[in-house]
Amino acid sequence: MTTNIQGKVVAITGASSGIGEATARLLAGQGAKVVLGARRTDRLEALAAELKAKGGEVSFRALDVTKREDVEAFVDFTVKTYGRLDVLVNNAGVMPLSRLEALKVDEWNRMIDVNIRGVLHGIAAGLPVMKRQKAGQFINLSSIGGHSVSPTAAVYCATKFAVMAISEGLRQEVGADLRVTVISPGVTTSELAESISDPEARDVMRDFRKDAIPAEAIARSIAYAISQPADVDVSEIIIRPTSSPY
Repeated sequence: MTTNIQGKVVAITGASSGIGEATARLLAGQGAKVVLGARRTDRLEALAAELKAKGGEVSFRALDVTKREDVEAFVDFTVKTYGRLDVLVNNAGVMPLSRLEALKVDEWNRMIDVNIRGVLHGIAAGLPVMKRQKAGQFINLSSIGGHSVSPTAAVYCATKFAVMAISEGLRQEVGADLRVTVISPGVTTSELAESISDPEARDVMRDFRKDAIPAEAIARSIAYAISQPADVDVSEIIIRPTSSPY
C-alpha cells in the first residue's frame, strides 16, 4: 500500500481537525507530500510542524472553500510547491442540524456553501491541473447521510446526496486518466456536532455519536483508495461502526 502513496502530492481541505487531520497524519507517515488547507491556520501550522518533525513533507495554506478564489489559490500553491497535484481530498464540511420548521435558513445556506459549493470549487480548481497531467484523483467526502435521510438532517443529507451525484457525474465525464472516489462515513468522531446550534438536534446527535468510530478509520479508507493501481478506481466506500446501523 505504501508504494502507491509514496511521493504523491495530496491536498486536503478541512485539514485542521477530524477526518482531514487524521488523513494528513496517515498519508504523511506513508510518504505522501501533503498540503493542508483550512481556515484555522494556527492548527495547520502546529500540525505541519509536528509532521515535519517526524520526517513528513508538509505545507499549509489558509483556505475558505466557500470562496472560489481561495480554492484556486490553494491548488496553485500546491502545484508551485510540489510541481503537481495527484490527489485532492474535498473534506471540508459543516453539519448544523435542525428541523426544517426551525427555519434556520442561514445554517441551510452555510451547509450548501461549504458542503456543495466547496466540493465544486475544488473540482473547478483541480480538474484543469489533472487534465493537463493526464492523471489525478478526487476524493470527495459524502456521508451515510448521502444515502438515507433522518429528522433534523434534511438539508445536510441533501448536500451529501449532492456530493454523491456530482462525484458520479464527474467520474463518468473524466475518462480513464482520472479517478473519482466518494467516501461515505457513518458515525465518526469529529467536531461537526459542535456546529449544531439547535438544542434538540444537538442532544440527539450526542446520543447518536456514542458508537462513533475514530477519524483514523476514515483516513485508512482514503489511503486505501489512493493506494490502488492507476487503472483501478475505487468509486465509493461506505464505512461505519459495527455497533451501529448508521
